[in-house]
Amino acid sequence: MALDAFAQGFGPASLSWKNEHKALTLKFAVEKEQVLLCKPQTFMNLSGESVAPLLNYYNLSLDDLIVLHDEVDLPFGRMKFQRRRSPGGNNGIKSIHHLLGTDDYVRLRLGVGRPPHPKMSMADWVLQDFSKEEMEWMPEYLEMIMDGLKSFLGSGYEKAATAFNNRALINEEE
Repeated sequence: MALDAFAQGFGPASLSWKNEHKALTLKFAVEKEQVLLCKPQTFMNLSGESVAPLLNYYNLSLDDLIVLHDEVDLPFGRMKFQRRRSPGGNNGIKSIHHLLGTDDYVRLRLGVGRPPHPKMSMADWVLQDFSKEEMEWMPEYLEMIMDGLKSFLGSGYEKAATAFNNRALINEEE
């Protein structure tokens, strides 16, 4: 959803995703920065099978890479830019780490929160639809994510992390 919102907000008027290296990709410029969006079409646990070959094919460095992913350890409506962080329990990130041979790239962790019931599996939780309340907040959340990505493109990791890592879309005391 975040990549689609970014593409619609900053990409070409007619979006033409290309199928390559087990991913859908879209290339365009945001101001003077060239952007290549990648939506792996593998199982999530095999995301590295798209990311690593695309970096090689387009001759991109790890400094050019930012991986967006859902994060259960952040509440819905929060996001966090991080670099050099272990994959934790995220198998898609484990795949990327393994195939790149490093964790030295930027990740944008997008909060989805933890399951409301302890017996619910994480896989079921992250694969289900957002709640009605979350969907009501989704336009603002996607806007915040787009602002963060634009900040990352224009000002780099440090400034984007400083500006966005402590923002909360929803007052957590409510």
